Amino acid sequence: MSPKPNIVMLERNSVGTDIDVSCFEMLGNVTYYSNTVTKDEIRERTREADIVIANKAPMCEDTLKDSKRVKLICQLATGYDNCDVTYCKSRGIVISNVVNYCTDMVAQHTFTLALSLVQKLFYYDNYVKSGAYGAQDRFSNFDCPFCELSGKTWGIVGMGNIGCRTAEIAQAFGCKVIFHSVTGRSRVTAYPCVDKDTLLAESDFLSLHCPLSRLTENFIDRDALCKMKKTAVLINVARGRVVNNRDLYEALVQGEIMAAGLDVLEKEPLSLDNPLCKIKDSSRLIITPHLAWGSVEARKRCVEGAFENVRAFLAGEPRNVI
Repeated sequence: MSPKPNIVMLERNSVGTDIDVSCFEMLGNVTYYSNTVTKDEIRERTREADIVIANKAPMCEDTLKDSKRVKLICQLATGYDNCDVTYCKSRGIVISNVVNYCTDMVAQHTFTLALSLVQKLFYYDNYVKSGAYGAQDRFSNFDCPFCELSGKTWGIVGMGNIGCRTAEIAQAFGCKVIFHSVTGRSRVTAYPCVDKDTLLAESDFLSLHCPLSRLTENFIDRDALCKMKKTAVLINVARGRVVNNRDLYEALVQGEIMAAGLDVLEKEPLSLDNPLCKIKDSSRLIITPHLAWGSVEARKRCVEGAFENVRAFLAGEPRNVI
């Protein structure tokens, strides 16, 4: 690798244009692309790269076979399911990710979704602003019943940093916390680890914080949804394909569960052929555009973490290696 490596940032805008990324220019010759979508774009843009900074762009043999100089793929994220790890290892390409930069924000968003749904905030905000509240003859209104978190059971799938932070907050609200280990290898002992059927049957709130894998894809499907309480609230801030969107749509329409809050979808941005588009009642379904991780503070930490990964690699001491 040359003294000043060629660094290519394929998806500069993935961290927001309000976040400064010029720090990478201290480490090499940097080329920025606002977004990179097609495989042809990836091939062309990485051809002379020594280091690739990526987020969602597929990093695999098909896109990198002619990019002979690439030695590091630095993810602007914790997830790395866009990377073919086996292929990269065969090429001697190091993959690094940024860890624990958005834990507090994702946990915060988990409860933002849950509280908005369970307290029917959209219904009551509209009730007041529509003039209905001003027209009634009483000081309060309970036409759309709501409940407390205290005393409820909060179930978690994915007891990593975010899952553990979510568990702490749920306990602070007075919830009983249980979790399910998809791999069966969790070392968490602070909360009861239960099997999948028990998790589904007992959870009043079920939040998903697991990575996408062959074990978690379609983890919440028709069968799983039928085993949940009709009063249950599902929150997905993990990966879109952990929840089968069509099955969730049918479960919500048929009243198999009470509500769902989603920050991730099977296909992003939201495709108009996704049946969840049909549900307009925000007291039953809230969808946010994959922003749970994206506070200003978290995005700054993400860039800083990626910068440190590149700097460490160039110093011969790779960090956060997959």
